[in-house]
Amino acid sequence: MSVRQSLLAILAQGPCYGYQLRHEFVRRTGSVWPLNVGQIYNTLERLERDGLVRRDGADAQGHVYWEITSPGLAEVDLWLSRAVERTLAPRDEVAIKIALAATLPGADAAAVIDEERAAAEGRLAELRMMRASRDEAGPEGLAHSLVLDSLIFSAEAESQWLEHARTRLGEHPDHGLALALDVDRPKRGRPARAGSAALV
Repeated sequence: MSVRQSLLAILAQGPCYGYQLRHEFVRRTGSVWPLNVGQIYNTLERLERDGLVRRDGADAQGHVYWEITSPGLAEVDLWLSRAVERTLAPRDEVAIKIALAATLPGADAAAVIDEERAAAEGRLAELRMMRASRDEAGPEGLAHSLVLDSLIFSAEAESQWLEHARTRLGEHPDHGLALALDVDRPKRGRPARAGSAALV
């Protein structure tokens, strides 16, 4: 999720102060991704440094308002008009954990998969309950349901992948994938400091 572009897109609607930006973000996306005010102000300061927003004075309560600049508006237009760049191989902690468990001697990869699958099914059930209890009326309801739908589809895909991983693991009985440490040492690494004994 891009906090930077999200805040700019909200500021494109008019000047806001920090808590107001947080409220507008939650209003448009639901309470799915926590966004604390400290994170908002850190992002605003970076945006100000980059010339994309500027401070616009304070009100009687001391709220400092921020407004978007012309370059900031151009960045919002660019963000909305282009597909989000995704890395070819996102670092998925569950996939890495299972790949390592499948290759570690003594690890019970099947148990790891079963535990992750139970957790994934629990998340999926929770998301479906949230989805069923949400009111879809109006633009806020539609926005919240779209976010929840995305999370549900992702959770369903993860559950299917875990089932696939369990099936694949069953094709290698007795933990046939276990790998011992490679005896060939990598050629690169951090050199020992002068005057200290080299680690072996």
